[in-house]
Amino acid sequence: MPRKIFTCLIIFSLAFASCAGSPSGRATATPDWVRDPYARYNRLQYVAAVGNGNNRQEAELNALGRLVAEFGQDIQVDDRLSTSFQEALRGSVAEWTEVTTAETVIALSAGMDTLIGAEIGEVWSGGDSYYVAAILNKQRAIAVYTDMINANLSMINNLTNMTEAEKNTLTGFARYQYAATIADVTVSYWNLLSVIGGNAPNFRRGDEIRLEAVNIIRTIPVGLTVQNDRANRIQGAFARALSGLGFRSGGANSPYTLNVNVVISPVDLSGNPNRFSRIEVNSNLIETNSGTVILPYNFNIREGHTSQSEADNRALAAAERRINNEYANLLNEYLSQFIPGR
Repeated sequence: MPRKIFTCLIIFSLAFASCAGSPSGRATATPDWVRDPYARYNRLQYVAAVGNGNNRQEAELNALGRLVAEFGQDIQVDDRLSTSFQEALRGSVAEWTEVTTAETVIALSAGMDTLIGAEIGEVWSGGDSYYVAAILNKQRAIAVYTDMINANLSMINNLTNMTEAEKNTLTGFARYQYAATIADVTVSYWNLLSVIGGNAPNFRRGDEIRLEAVNIIRTIPVGLTVQNDRANRIQGAFARALSGLGFRSGGANSPYTLNVNVVISPVDLSGNPNRFSRIEVNSNLIETNSGTVILPYNFNIREGHTSQSEADNRALAAAERRINNEYANLLNEYLSQFIPGR
């Protein structure tokens, strides 16, 4: 199972209520709210939970965690979303989406121990244990999460608002991918609103937008030419990287071309009885119409053996492994640059 995380948009500081009772928070009898928080907080107005711990901080964290548990997994997001969502919003959001009424910051919190609008309410200490009530004001949360959903929908609309010509490009593909991720995160907000009685606007889910991204990438063939290859080994490595990302192999009229040149040469190491070979791989992903190099990728590796032919084979194998391990990730990183505002 993937580790679950919650994506938390902090748009105001959490308000912490003062400790009820004496300054130490101690009382002689256990208050009713320790057993049932709704003895103190109106169920129609609040979602409430009680946590305990050996000290106040531990009790607060436990209470907030239990408050989150009131919503089950509906307000959690799969770990697979965290990296791309963080990348999507790491830049200046204000440059590429409508500015909301408050400054916005994206934070990713493992374990999810806070909720927007959550407050620490009553605190009581009995013996060696502390008890804390964590509460979420429903009406306040409805307003905040509705604003968050609308802000995300604005981001999605701005990302996907393109002409057909712009859409069927690497830029278009990247923008749709990030729009899908934002839609995935928005589902968590929508689910939370449904639990507390809010009416969230409808929107396209991430899978629907992601399907459009897949259709875009299928319309973008990439031509691949490799010079001085041996048994198509280097070409095969690059082809696997491209097909793994969904690109089709293209011909002479492809909008993008990956040109690769391979040079294998012997290396003489004085005093070493083994034979060595160096392989140099120089590649350029080119926008065909303009001839602009948009993604260079170059490296060289040296391998040795008792025979020159086997040294060559080992160098080729090492180059294949490196391409398999690096190129798809490099291309993905390049695509992330197409997010508006970056």
